[in-house]
Amino acid sequence: METEPLGGLLAAGQIPLLMAGAALVIALITLAMISGARRRHEQRLDALRERADTLWREVDDLRVAQFNHGPETASNGGAHPLHQAHYRTEMDAYGKIWPQVWHLHERLGLFLRAVESGEAAGELRLEARNAALEARNLLNRNRPFCHEAVDELVTRLIDTEIKAHLAACQYLDLLKDVNSASSSHDRRVLQDKCHTLHEGEARDHMNRLVSAIRQRAIRQS
Repeated sequence: METEPLGGLLAAGQIPLLMAGAALVIALITLAMISGARRRHEQRLDALRERADTLWREVDDLRVAQFNHGPETASNGGAHPLHQAHYRTEMDAYGKIWPQVWHLHERLGLFLRAVESGEAAGELRLEARNAALEARNLLNRNRPFCHEAVDELVTRLIDTEIKAHLAACQYLDLLKDVNSASSSHDRRVLQDKCHTLHEGEARDHMNRLVSAIRQRAIRQS
């Protein structure tokens, strides 16, 4: 009968091999999904980095143009020197805040990917935390020189990244606590929260921040 070879196969102790093969296939699929997600994240990060680089090149060009044409502009009734000083102070503040905000976004992204893939994340966890603290300190020191719209966006961005960091830390704590009654559903909820905060809300704040700084640079110039 046709069922005899199958029965013989199972009787011969092949079930463990079949289970191992299935586990291997699942592991390969999981790795492929993680690799694809990481590749998409890096592509979006590169696009955002390109926008940021373009922004600061435009700001530098405006500064150079103002320096080269400053005396001529003043003699023709252009911007008042006090206005120019205010502009330079505001742009200098953004020049200090933006690199740290970008550093925070990158460090937190590395930490979240390490958590998702099950890699050692202790050092990245500390780096992301320190990056958030430094970003907050820089904003507080330069807040008087920032436009209120930019100030609000930077504040929201930092708060969102901190929330994502706390959610990831909570996820790690659940993994460590063997006596915890948490389920895989609870951990999945935290993973989804991290993804939504970092990849969704924080990225949206980053894009809006780039646009806001560009508008301030062009409008005030």
